[in-house]
Amino acid sequence: MNNINQEVGKKIRNFRKWRGLTIQQLADQIFKSKGTLSKYESGDITLDLVTLHHIANALNIQVEQLLYQEPRHASPLMNAVPSSFFKNSTRFYSYFYDGRNNSLIRCVIDMMPQSDANRYRTVMYMNVKDFENYQECENMYWGHTEHYDTLTTLILKNQATPLENLYINILASFQESEKKWGLMAGVSFRPFMPIALKMLFSRTPLPENQELYNELKISKEDLRTLKIYNMLAVT
Repeated sequence: MNNINQEVGKKIRNFRKWRGLTIQQLADQIFKSKGTLSKYESGDITLDLVTLHHIANALNIQVEQLLYQEPRHASPLMNAVPSSFFKNSTRFYSYFYDGRNNSLIRCVIDMMPQSDANRYRTVMYMNVKDFENYQECENMYWGHTEHYDTLTTLILKNQATPLENLYINILASFQESEKKWGLMAGVSFRPFMPIALKMLFSRTPLPENQELYNELKISKEDLRTLKIYNMLAVT
């Protein structure tokens, strides 16, 4: 139980810092003392559900984002997923290359219990500094994932900028694989324009070496396909 309290407290602290709030400022918003909030963040006090909802509302996030979730743990909730890549896992890591500043962008994706027949509530943390404190990120997206026999689609909305929606399509595979390619369609704000890019998904963090950089960049084969179909495609 103490470990769960500490993990929830760590999430509260990370989201609070991400929002640029001091302990006192958040404590005032949830009508708690600074000392009490400090104990929530350190895991010394077990949170009740009402307070957890108040904290989520104050931080403008979903309450599920504060709950403790065992990463990469086999889950019966995921057994019905058609794609073998997504079965028995609830956390995924993704990467793409940002040519605007020539940098590697890391993302963490958490999938939660079904909200509909083939839908899973999903949150994506984009441009995380490291995977240990992945809530410290540039952008957070909330939405759902739909699994079909031949395709998995993530439909996500920026939690800070509702006008930004992301759509990520990943071809389903019945073969065991630790990595999968996806195509993301969204909006760039620097400069402002619609974009599409390829993303690499993995069940575990990948070595961040030159080989990974080369994989993420637009290749000659990508350009050949683009010329043939007049479409950016990934398989």
